[in-house]
Amino acid sequence: MSDDHTRVQEFFTTRAADWDRRFPDDGPAYAAAVTELGLREGDRVLDAGCGTGRALPPLRAAVGASGAVVGADLTPAMLAAAVRAGRHRDGRLLLADVAALPLRSGSLDAVFGAGLISHLPQPEANLRELARVVRPGGTLALFHPIGRAALAARHGRQITADDLRAEANLRPLLAGSGWRLTSYVDEDTRYLALAVREA
Repeated sequence: MSDDHTRVQEFFTTRAADWDRRFPDDGPAYAAAVTELGLREGDRVLDAGCGTGRALPPLRAAVGASGAVVGADLTPAMLAAAVRAGRHRDGRLLLADVAALPLRSGSLDAVFGAGLISHLPQPEANLRELARVVRPGGTLALFHPIGRAALAARHGRQITADDLRAEANLRPLLAGSGWRLTSYVDEDTRYLALAVREA
């Protein structure tokens, strides 16, 4: 396991047990972001870096019983928390790295990634792997329940020019990874970047 993966696992392992209690009011923001992803009945969707699976219930509601929902995360403790919360009933949970997903190429209609991009060790390559598993024309949502400025303030930091989530940085990063940015919102109450998988 690389040092980057070890750091991510250590960070989330120590926080997994009380993650949902720390952010109890995020549910409506997750549901709204899933709605904007434009899923349809029967679609196949991945929650990449699913953590405790907070997006799984709205994803399941969006794709219905005939759809497929997969939650993948690198940290066993986060997946265990998802099971304790009963969210495994809304989707299949995989212990997997988004750098090498155990999924067929083009097998998905969409990917949802909450708080994902700042934890990717190789963002362009990792976004390219997400593009690999999505069909051409499929969608990607990069989401956070608060905007960049609010998140930086929560951690006692300022936004820097090299922030990957900034539109000026994200647009070319996505383009180099097989995605085209179609919508970008960065407000205090949410961050949501939507992209389409290029042919």
